[in-house]
Parts: sequence; C-alpha cells; structure tokens
Amino acid sequence: MTLQNNTPTRTKKQLIIDDDANEHSPLLPTKRDHDYDDGNGDGASFVGSVFNLSTTIIGAGIMALPAAIKVLGLLPGISSIIFLAFLTDTSLDILLRFSRVAKASSYAHVMGSAFGRLGTMVLQISVFINNLGILVVYMIIIGDVLSGTSSSGIHHFGVLEGWFGECWWTGRYFILLVTTLFIFAPLAFVKRIDSLRYSSALAVALAIVFLVITAGITLFKLFNGSIASPRLLPNVTDSASLWNLFTAVPVLVTAFVCHYNVHTIDKELGDSSLIQPVVRASLSLSSSIYILTALFGFLLFGESTLDDVLANFDTDLGIPYSSLLNDVVRISYALHLMLVFPVIFFSLRFNFDDLIFPSARPLNSDQCRFVSITSGLVALVYIAANFIPSIWDAFQFTGATATVCLGFIFPAAIALRDSHGIASKKDKILSVIMIALAIFSNIIAIYSNANSMFRKEVDDLH
Repeated sequence: MTLQNNTPTRTKKQLIIDDDANEHSPLLPTKRDHDYDDGNGDGASFVGSVFNLSTTIIGAGIMALPAAIKVLGLLPGISSIIFLAFLTDTSLDILLRFSRVAKASSYAHVMGSAFGRLGTMVLQISVFINNLGILVVYMIIIGDVLSGTSSSGIHHFGVLEGWFGECWWTGRYFILLVTTLFIFAPLAFVKRIDSLRYSSALAVALAIVFLVITAGITLFKLFNGSIASPRLLPNVTDSASLWNLFTAVPVLVTAFVCHYNVHTIDKELGDSSLIQPVVRASLSLSSSIYILTALFGFLLFGESTLDDVLANFDTDLGIPYSSLLNDVVRISYALHLMLVFPVIFFSLRFNFDDLIFPSARPLNSDQCRFVSITSGLVALVYIAANFIPSIWDAFQFTGATATVCLGFIFPAAIALRDSHGIASKKDKILSVIMIALAIFSNIIAIYSNANSMFRKEVDDLH
C-alpha cells in the first residue's frame, strides 16, 4: 500500500486554501507542514512557540488541581501530575510522527488518514465538546472571581461584591454579559493566532504571578506555624470513597490536553525538527507550574479547598495586606483566562466550521459565515456558563469524554491502526496501555460522579 493511497482525498476547501495561501492567510490547520512559509523565510521563534503551547496547556484546569490533590492526597496527586505529563509527551510524539508520514497538516487530517471521513468527524466533534467545555469553565471562573460563587453551599464573595456590595450590576449574569461583550467577543474575532504571541507570554506571566503570590503566602504561614500538616495519602474509608478517587482523573487529564493546537504551532515554527523540543519545554514549564500550584494551594487551604481554588481567596488569610493580595491573586488569574480564551476559541471555531461546512470556501474569506459562527459560539459559551454550577461538574463531563479521547485514545488508536506501517512494538504496547487506562479510569469517574450527584439530589429532597 502506497502513501498516496492512504492519504484521504482533499476537499475543495483544502485545495482553495493551498492555492490562495500567502503571508496574510489566517493560521488555520489547512496547509501542509512543508509548505508553510510566513513570507519572510523565517518561522515563529522557539520561545514564542513554547509560550503559545504553554498557554494552550495552562488554562482553567490549574484552578481545580488543588481540589484534585485534596481528593487523592499530596503524594499520589503530585505523582499523577508527573505521570500524566510523561503520558502526554508520549501521545504527542505518536501523533506528530504519524502526522509526518501522512503529510497531515492537522489533527483532523491525520485522523482522516487513519480512519477516513468518520475519524475526522469524530475528532472534530471531540474538539468541539472539549474546547466548548474549557471556555465554559473559563467563564465560570471569571464569574466566581468577580461576582462570587455559592456552588459549595456557602457564598464566597467575588472581587466586585467585596468592593461595592451585592447589587444588580455585581451579579453573575450581568458581570458575565459585560465581560462577554467587551472582552471575550472582541478577542474571539481575532483571525490569526500568531498575533496573540505577546498576549500568550503575558498569560503565562500572569499564571506565574498567581503561583508566586500563593507560594509566598503559604511559606509565610508555614514558617509562623499556622498551616496544618497536609494529608499525604487519600482518605479511603469505604467503597464510595474509593470510587471517589477516580473523579480526579478527568481534572488531571484536562490539565494537559493541547493536541488540537500542536499542528498549528508546528506549522508556525517553519523548522519541524523544533516541535519536539517545544513540546517538552512546554510540558516541563506547565508541569512545574501545576505541581507548585497544587502543592501550595492544598497546603494553604487544606480540607477547605474548593473546586475552584480562586474562590478560597475571599477571606482573611491571617497575613499583612491579606485583602490586597486576595484581589491581586484573583484578578491576575482572571486576566490570564481572558488572554487564553482566543487561543482555545480558535480551534473551536475552525473545527465547528469544518464539521458543519466541510466543502465551503475558507472561513476567513467568508465574512458573513465567520461573524455568524463566532457570535453563535460566544453566545453558547455565555449561556452554558450561567447554567453549569461549578468547574468540577464541567471537568467531569468534558474530561471523562472528549478530552481523554483527544489526549490519549485517538493518538493510541492511530498508532494501533498503523496505516503506514511505522508503529514500533513499543508504540503499540504504550497505545494499548493508554487506551485501557483511559477507558477504565474514566468509566469509573463518570459512574462515581453521577452517583455522588444523585445522592446529593436525594439529600436535598430530604
């Protein structure tokens, strides 16, 4: 079987893009890797690519990591973060190697090469669910930060509520509406992701600001003896508490999935040999920030850690300038999420368009379709964010379904399919392990989460 026979027939849309591409074309996953040129003969910088990929990785998932550590215990929790970082590196390596052989310019293209049009559609649906879920979580966190949350049964005041008190214009619905119209919507209309390289660097810097302040507060309280000893292992007392451990899996999985943007960043580099160092540098940076955030967040709040740890920063921390530091921590990370929003939205819009209009002309050349899809998706994110109670609920759904497929099941399935005969024995063994772990742990996570939600509803009725 030749390589040409394994490559899916290119659509009219893809042919048009390849013919018309120039240095002003939008950064859509449509051109082949070796055809990419930015018009100057130079690709994106290594550092810029690391920031863009790190921005894709470091999103809302980081805010739920301290809660995941609370479920798993300190040692298993940190070990799980490290293990998933290595597993993500393996799955990205498989994905990129098979993309090279298939001459695939996008994740959807390599899935199509292995499984035909059905594989492409399943991938696009998964990206849509995953990215929509992530953006909904972003907006939920923005609402928690600015107008507070009552998802735990106790109301935790937001920044604006703390400053101005509870009134109609500090309420969640109005704050999210204003944020959507004046921040998210303008950013969503950006057509090129490379124009966001400086905002990506700023987004990573803001995540580090959050980490540094949280670490400083924790160390200060640790030295003055006001922090209790952390629980190193999970608290397992019965079968229900055992199954509950698996509810942390979707949160951890969501924290590392960046596969839907890796081809885009690869094409911007110009030199394809740099993508693996970019991936490893990004995973190292992200893992370090994740581990430290989870560690200091759990140390600081212990068993009181909320699903969204930012909501914990609404009380007196028992240190000088507590109120000011609380506001700086919450606002800095809210700004981080606002800057990450267009990076995630980019893939959401493209995959949705290619799923619904596979044979239409390129989205960037059809202003009416571009505006309609962008506006509709932004509105959908806003509506969903007002009806989903907490980020933990959102992570449980997307993390246990679409996200685990994108991060581990699909790359492993591509290796096992091995349409081009390049998979090693090691690739196939690792792929079987990834699929088995992903399916087993996430089925249990879905069951455990559904069971806990059902029991909560029963308790509320009584």
